[in-house]
Amino acid sequence: MSREFRIKGGEKILAIIKSFSATQKVIFGLLVIVSGMSALALAWNVNKSFLMPVPAHGGRLVEGVVGLPRSINPILAFTDIDRDLSSLIYAGLMKYEDGKLVPDLAKKYTVSEDGLTYTFTLKDDLRFHDGVPLTADDVEFTMQKIQDNIIKSPRRADWANTAFKKISPTEIQFILKQPYAPFLANTTLGILPKHIWSKVSSDQFIYSQYNIEPIGSGPYELENIQRDSGGIPLYYSLSSFSRYHEGEPFISNLLVYFYPNEKNLLEAYNAGIVESIARISASAAAQIASTSMPATILHTPLPRIFGIFFNQNQAPIFTNSDVRKALDMATDKQRVVREVLYGYGVVADGPLPSQNSEKSEITQQDMEKNIAKDIESAKALLAKKNSTLEFSIATADSPDLKQVAEIIKQDWEKIGAKVTIKVFEYGDLYQNVIATRKYDALLFGESIGKDLDLYAFWHSSQRNSPGLNVAMYVNSKADKLLEDARVASDSKGKEKIHAQFEKIIQEDVPAIFLYSPDFIYIIPDKLEGVSLGSITAPTDRFYGINKWYVETANVWKIFNKE
Repeated sequence: MSREFRIKGGEKILAIIKSFSATQKVIFGLLVIVSGMSALALAWNVNKSFLMPVPAHGGRLVEGVVGLPRSINPILAFTDIDRDLSSLIYAGLMKYEDGKLVPDLAKKYTVSEDGLTYTFTLKDDLRFHDGVPLTADDVEFTMQKIQDNIIKSPRRADWANTAFKKISPTEIQFILKQPYAPFLANTTLGILPKHIWSKVSSDQFIYSQYNIEPIGSGPYELENIQRDSGGIPLYYSLSSFSRYHEGEPFISNLLVYFYPNEKNLLEAYNAGIVESIARISASAAAQIASTSMPATILHTPLPRIFGIFFNQNQAPIFTNSDVRKALDMATDKQRVVREVLYGYGVVADGPLPSQNSEKSEITQQDMEKNIAKDIESAKALLAKKNSTLEFSIATADSPDLKQVAEIIKQDWEKIGAKVTIKVFEYGDLYQNVIATRKYDALLFGESIGKDLDLYAFWHSSQRNSPGLNVAMYVNSKADKLLEDARVASDSKGKEKIHAQFEKIIQEDVPAIFLYSPDFIYIIPDKLEGVSLGSITAPTDRFYGINKWYVETANVWKIFNKE
């Protein structure tokens, strides 16, 4: 049975339309069309006002790096590339987020009142990329391997004085011999799958194929490796891990291309082969910034301090505090940041990284006036000294460091110093110069780390190799402060200790602190959700990569969960 629906008064409307002349019908038809389009446009705009873009799954990012992967294994990773890929493929008990340590695989953790016992509870339903559950057995196994003398892990020193005890499949304890506040940072170490690595003997550990074809529990899993005719990897293709414990990453595919040097990397970037690049020189970043290429340049100061460290044992001239102070006065640090770093860095005034990333707004003219005054003050300070101010500066064979050394030499020659620059290949510098402490002054960079532990760089017990007290500094008050800082769990208390330590260093001037370089990351405009925050090493750029996105979808605002 069919039913008809009629519009009330419809017949009268049709009769009126039929009575129109041909011209009136055309005009009426146009009005109907315009009215319909206006109604649709209004409806579209109303709908649009209620919509908002949100991250969507899909898309890919192509990154280029310099070097080749060798051991994509968190307890063996030594090179930047190995650490990069390890951070993408593996996950640890803790991780950094906005510069702070937060639980990763761990659901929670507790620290005993004496600061010796750390107890971790794992999250529920953790999985490795092959689907096998991740438990406290895997955490325990990873610790056993990192402490294995045969394996010789670069991270072994971090865990040398730590015992561990598995409480249950989801709970494990770490017991320290003495309190060490920065210990928690060690637990960012990626966890190995025991069901895979337990089949590999310790003496074969570094040769395992799983170092090149890793299986972890991180945000991305290995999809395939593209190699050249000689078997050398050209790039790794990674895919988002659907069972990642923090939710599948938005970007579906991540390709990491490998290049032998920065020149080839930049050529690939300019050709559009890769979209994002990191660990590039300041000069390369400045060149990219001067072009019209659609890219975003992210940069933030690294916790690395470059400076000139005086060896008073080797060069007696530096035992005179007036000499050290005069050299400090005559050093144009702003010029170094401007000419060598192209502004991608900040001036350093002490042994701790600056917390202020703001660039100085002082004019070039005022800078020149200030340095001129400082040079005159330095000359006056040296007027009391009769002996010749002659010494050498040792540094690595790096374009940046050689340029810095030349600038420092020019500055110091203005106050009458005779400076010789000695350049060494990196290996030679470490083995035959730094390790033996055979240098007058050393142009060197110190990587402080997120925990700001200065013990290895300034405690008197670290004067000899492998300690990194390259200024051969000795001060009992400073030693006590460094020891106190290592066990201070309260951040404000630690800041107070560091302030006291910095004051002592500023008075003694065992070194001239120059600058902290920026970490520079070039990303495509399409990439969203990236926030560098506070990072220690280039690898840290991938913290939070599961929140990055290149695709978006429109949803009504009322349905947005955030």
